[in-house]
Amino acid sequence: MSTALPISLVVFDWAGTTVDFGSCAPTAAFGQVFGRHGITVSDKISRGPMGANKRDHLIAMLNVPEVAARWKEVHGRDWNENDVDTMYHEFIPVQLEAIEQNSALVPNLLEVISKLRGKGILIGGTTGYFRQAADAVLGLAAKAGFAPDVNICADDVPQGRPAPWMIYRVMEQLGVYPPSTVVNVGDTIADIKAGLAAGCWSVGVCDSSSLTGLSFTQYQSLSAEERAERLRCTAEAFHEAGCHAVVNSISELPALIEKLNGRHLAETTGAAKVKVEPRQMAST
Repeated sequence: MSTALPISLVVFDWAGTTVDFGSCAPTAAFGQVFGRHGITVSDKISRGPMGANKRDHLIAMLNVPEVAARWKEVHGRDWNENDVDTMYHEFIPVQLEAIEQNSALVPNLLEVISKLRGKGILIGGTTGYFRQAADAVLGLAAKAGFAPDVNICADDVPQGRPAPWMIYRVMEQLGVYPPSTVVNVGDTIADIKAGLAAGCWSVGVCDSSSLTGLSFTQYQSLSAEERAERLRCTAEAFHEAGCHAVVNSISELPALIEKLNGRHLAETTGAAKVKVEPRQMAST
């Protein structure tokens, strides 16, 4: 991928990337809804499809063999589309409540956005949330000082992640092209795949990621060795998904973009990689 033109747009995911460190709001909501139907799901299962349209997320969880088997054991039959409709209807208010409780910006986000905008870079937001949830997140973030130039949710496009349509919609509304001038930043494999499908730079953020799976308080409580191992595992998953680069925290993004603009990011026949050493993140 060439960077003959400078980066002019950064498209951010929401939960786990710019707000809600650890992507706790969706995880808690899915667990609660499944619990209402007699099914206990692990944190790992809840986080597996993270980044996708939330209805698709429910279906993906129901298709996990152990969940499907447990459903049949509890209900005496396989799950069906009516069950999905019921659960999604239940999910909406639970998700909105969880968003209210997990709306804090990730550390150093405002500083990062200020640096990017100081370079003339536009800011987009995309999310697997439905419109009501996307508006709720946007409103809470705006009160804290962060508002992207355009915000697109899964309801706005024919298909959510890993399809590239949300990214393209942001590009269209902001008049930005080609994709080589766009950086997509997210905390899930679906985010990485959507960025790759769009043909733009696809970057994973590790510390706040759903893959790392820890709240900010939990993350801070880790020893330096534990933290480094968590970051390594998350970065490895992103690289396996084909990302162009990873950052340990969102605060490292401006420096990465400088490398992209300066063509210091090595190009290969596969994904280009940037190694960023784990470091201790300052609290806010």
